[in-house]
Amino acid sequence: MALIRLDALSLALGNRVLLDNAALQIEAGERIALVGLNGAGKSTLMKLISGEQQPDSGVIWRAPTLRIAQLPQALPQADERLVRQVVSDGLSDVVALREAYDALVLRQDAEAMRELDVLQQQIEAVDGWHLEQKVERVLTRLGLDPEQRMADLSGGWRRRAALGAALVQEPDLLLLDEPTNHLDIEAIEWLEQVLLDFQGGVLLISHDRAMVEHLATAIVELDRGILTKFPGNYARYLEQKEALLEEEARHRAEFDKKLAQEERWIRQGIKARRTRNEGRVRALEQMRRERSQRRERQGKANFALDEASKSGKLVVELEQVSHSFSGKTLIKDLDLKIQRGDRIGLIGPNGAGKSTLLKILLGDLVPEKGEVRFGTRMEVAYFDQMRDSLDPEKSIIDNVSGGRESVEVQGRSRHIISYLSDFLFSAERARTPVKALSGGECNRVLLARLFSKPANLLVLDEPTNDLDVETLELLEEILMGFAGTVLLVSHDRAFLDNVVTSTVVFEGQGVIKEYVGGYQDWLRQRMLPSATTSISDQPAEQVTTSDTAPMSAKPNTRKLSYKLQRELDSLPAELEAAEAELEALQQVCAAPDFYSQEHAQVAQALEQLQQQEALVERLMERWVELEALQQ
Repeated sequence: MALIRLDALSLALGNRVLLDNAALQIEAGERIALVGLNGAGKSTLMKLISGEQQPDSGVIWRAPTLRIAQLPQALPQADERLVRQVVSDGLSDVVALREAYDALVLRQDAEAMRELDVLQQQIEAVDGWHLEQKVERVLTRLGLDPEQRMADLSGGWRRRAALGAALVQEPDLLLLDEPTNHLDIEAIEWLEQVLLDFQGGVLLISHDRAMVEHLATAIVELDRGILTKFPGNYARYLEQKEALLEEEARHRAEFDKKLAQEERWIRQGIKARRTRNEGRVRALEQMRRERSQRRERQGKANFALDEASKSGKLVVELEQVSHSFSGKTLIKDLDLKIQRGDRIGLIGPNGAGKSTLLKILLGDLVPEKGEVRFGTRMEVAYFDQMRDSLDPEKSIIDNVSGGRESVEVQGRSRHIISYLSDFLFSAERARTPVKALSGGECNRVLLARLFSKPANLLVLDEPTNDLDVETLELLEEILMGFAGTVLLVSHDRAFLDNVVTSTVVFEGQGVIKEYVGGYQDWLRQRMLPSATTSISDQPAEQVTTSDTAPMSAKPNTRKLSYKLQRELDSLPAELEAAEAELEALQQVCAAPDFYSQEHAQVAQALEQLQQQEALVERLMERWVELEALQQ
């Protein structure tokens, strides 16, 4: 059943076309990830769907009883409100009806009784008499303490309260704009499960590729004002998108070649002009108009990091460091050695002490116990997730340049306008106050300022928030090629996997351990018996992935039931056959002429591929589950 349908939607802000005759339909039960470059208009599209903004032209049809709730990008205020009140505010219209009813009950005149009858009908229509029960169910489901003040909560818990305000409305369609910002990994995985269990439709904007991969049943891309829907998960979208871009480039090359030929023809001599075909002339004029109206794909960010001279081999070393805050032990007897070239990711719940450890590593905080030794020739660049270092009243130029007309990058001087163009800011946009920018644009401003100064130690506190995927992937490439040292606080699991060489994990009660590799490597290692020994306990040159392998002693096994054992024995053959079928389907879909077929044939093949991928995944999960039962 269709929840909402957009037909021929157009919208422009000044000379920026955000939607150009765009169309989209969202069905009940769909979980759609909306992707596109920063500034493409994704958040604006959300506002159109919610009714906060109106298009220049086109039609937005909504199902008659459609209920829409949204989780905004901005965090709720850290004020004196109780969590219960914040969640109840999601039903503010119902609360208002109940308050009006309670006020009228005190009056005894006939007019008040008539108004009470009307109010009672309105309250019953929205099931308003069960307001308190609805709020309590959501508070319990989300693990929220109703009596806590918002001012006492971390960003992650405030985000959870805001989600409660959305879910209490029991919406048919849930709009989520960057919901993972300020959430730790545990909370992100919790949110994924909540959304998987949610029965309504979901429209999601997120830079978190792992979350999109786990949740999305379809991807909708907003590119140059056009909305295109791709069935399947994020990995499938990337394959389809690459094929479409190749096809678009081929068509454009053919068009441009023909246009050049016609331009040469029109400029021929007098003899040719006398025999000129007037229809051909009109066709050329139409081609010129078509070419002038072509909307080019926005370029990718193209920045690079200016590396300072090498630091000493030792960056910082901690020995038996302990520190507490407000009576809570954040760090206990930590031994940690960071050397030049290490790229270390800090993983832990919000409030675990990641920022405290960073301050100790940078020398901004003296620990209560233990010894800290610093290396030499350190030049630090710091990325602040809260963007406190940006002046919202000043322009992008002033925030980045600090009054300079040019910046020195990689040994050469560049004008500030030219430098900012690498971060996708036009000359006009570069003069815009920071307060008028989107979240992703603010992060690009921070990156521009960060990379305008040479550094050999990068400290990045949630740098991926709000960045579009293409800019995020470029940042990954830069960090992986950086010869200096990187300290990274991030809850983006894919980003951690792609960038870091080891993870420092806050495991509770002040215990901090280091593991080889990224997020997925940590998940594997923490399940092993020897994972209780951290990398910091061993000489750096002796650490290999085999150091975390289990001992060779034969593990105790449990005997499966006859039925489960037969299922386990048959699974390898079933899995092999399913994978072979999947490989065959992948080859069909990867053929060069695959997308030139009829749309129905393409859609049917992609649906078969998606079903086969799901089958392989189910068989693999069942095999792992049964194997684990024997351990």
